[in-house]
Amino acid sequence: MYPGGSDTMNEVTRIISEVKKGLPNASDQLLPLVYDELRKLAVCKISRESPGITLQATALVHEAYLRLVGSTNDELWDDRGHFFAAAAEAMRRILVEAARRRHRTKRGGGAVREDLHESQLELPGISEELLAVHDVLDRLQEVSEEAARLVKLRYFAGFTINESAAMMKISPP
Repeated sequence: MYPGGSDTMNEVTRIISEVKKGLPNASDQLLPLVYDELRKLAVCKISRESPGITLQATALVHEAYLRLVGSTNDELWDDRGHFFAAAAEAMRRILVEAARRRHRTKRGGGAVREDLHESQLELPGISEELLAVHDVLDRLQEVSEEAARLVKLRYFAGFTINESAAMMKISPP
């Protein structure tokens, strides 16, 4: 399970004991020894998540490790098994928090629902000119479908005279 076999396992146990005693820099020595196993654990946890999760395994390891050895964490581990169980729990909590954040944002982020009346709606970009062109286009369609099609290509699609003529298979004049 651990790189380096039982010597590494004994070293992890020794450092955990030093962390419990409050020895300075003990937690700094722990991460290099447990990093690979924590990363495997993180990959396993993330693989069970739904597609689209943006949290990477490395970030999950680092966040969980900070929670485990952070200055505000009073939990001490009895042994390496207890440490990895605590790491798994920290990762689970981080993933749950991330899922809750995604869900809140997806569902409106706590915005209060408010009913709107048609008179309150103002559509940006709808101008008097556009409404006038629409009315004139309806009347032009009754007189000449080809001319109405040309106006649609020029005004609404933004084509040049030459491009519109080519699409309509007519001469530009």
